[in-house]
Amino acid sequence: MNSNANTDSSPDVLLIGAGIMSVTLAVLLKELQSETTIELVERLEIPASESTEAWNNAGTGHAAFCELNYTPEKADGSIDVSKAIKISESFEMSRQFWSFLVDQGVLKNPPSFIRKTPHLSFVWGEKNVEYLRKRYEALKTSPLFSAMEFSTDKAVLKEWMPLVMEGRDESQPVAANRMEIGTDVNFGALTRSLLENLQSKSGFSVHYSEEVTSLHREADQRWRVDIKNHKTGQKRTVRAKFVFIGAGGGSLPLLLKSGIPESKGFAGFPVGGIWLKCTNPEVIAKHSTKVYGKASVGAPPMSVPHLDTRVIDGKKELLFGPYAGFSTKFLKKGSLLDLPLSIRPSNIFPMLAVGKDNIPLTMYLVNQVRQSPDDRLAALREYYPEAKKEDWKLEIAGQRVQVIKKDPKKGGVLEFGTEVVSAADGSLAALLGASPGASTTLSIMLTLLEKCYKDQFKSAEWQAKLREMLPSYGQSLANDAALCERIRKETGEKLQLN
Repeated sequence: MNSNANTDSSPDVLLIGAGIMSVTLAVLLKELQSETTIELVERLEIPASESTEAWNNAGTGHAAFCELNYTPEKADGSIDVSKAIKISESFEMSRQFWSFLVDQGVLKNPPSFIRKTPHLSFVWGEKNVEYLRKRYEALKTSPLFSAMEFSTDKAVLKEWMPLVMEGRDESQPVAANRMEIGTDVNFGALTRSLLENLQSKSGFSVHYSEEVTSLHREADQRWRVDIKNHKTGQKRTVRAKFVFIGAGGGSLPLLLKSGIPESKGFAGFPVGGIWLKCTNPEVIAKHSTKVYGKASVGAPPMSVPHLDTRVIDGKKELLFGPYAGFSTKFLKKGSLLDLPLSIRPSNIFPMLAVGKDNIPLTMYLVNQVRQSPDDRLAALREYYPEAKKEDWKLEIAGQRVQVIKKDPKKGGVLEFGTEVVSAADGSLAALLGASPGASTTLSIMLTLLEKCYKDQFKSAEWQAKLREMLPSYGQSLANDAALCERIRKETGEKLQLN
């Protein structure tokens, strides 16, 4: 049922924000406990139009194949691959879940949201080439990365990524890692497909143009959530047993409004994004991969440069960026007052501590904001030497809010990952942060269910259903080559990637 009726209601679950996180949680709950009544509210007129929307995120299908910020070099010169392995395994879980939903007829057209697109990491300079070689050797030992290739041969690299190599200085040392099995994922299209199926189920409703104005706990332990339709002005109240705040950059203000003790000390630092979008069909046709490089000093993870083939609404696109921007908005369609209104006595000191300890990030953002069109073109030409200014135009990407939280030693730390913050009794949870975000949604939501539905999660019924949906559940793909190969083959067939 799709409803905008302004009537009070008492569902089991209230989801705030119609993006990939909330919708995935709704699908999971309906699979695990079909009688659960769920209500979803979205402040905009359509779903998946903020962080989940295709132009507003990287769309890589983050499997940690190409993102160099997931494989840092340690002080002793070795490469730490632990984060890359964890993220890669999480993405494989997402693939299993989507494959299950294809079997169930929930997702009917996999190519509408996922396509095979090789992932490459590209570097230049002797020091970076050596780093990439060590990264390759460290990752290659894991079954998740056993198919990775490495080359410094310019002829091979030109086959892999012609735009990147054409016109490049022949004397420049270069290298690339490649994972042929990478994917491009349109999370907006995926979310809309899942939501379409949810709306056919009893006990589920979605409400657009509705914004949460307040939420607090009542004596009967339900959450009272006051909501206003900003198109009609009508108000209503939802009383729910469980509330999930999956509103992207808008999650932090709502978490703070909840007043739960666990929210104390959390703050947010907004970072915007800008793409260069190619407008020349001949150039677009020459590139069919995702090529990631090394981030600038001080750059946040969402600003790792990449020359990126995407398929958006059935059309092949070529993007470069993202360049970082700064705004006090927490959402692309948010308010300039978002940041100042999020400041509380409990989080002002962590914010000040983070500001003091992250001068390089501040300088990086200042320099990015001051960039001219020629500066942006110069950055693009490091990856595509023959780029012409007239073939590219600016495209505004989404806003991300990086997590700031209390730290007993530093006073406050800036986190670049995602974090689930939940009430001690599991009655409310919020998702904060950005990268890797959408690609690891399934793993994030399983963690949330384990925290907030403790008894049900441990039950034989839920455990059996989880194993049905996720064939590798409870096992390690990172440590079992045969299992990893089998799972990838099965999901590749069902998602039409092989």
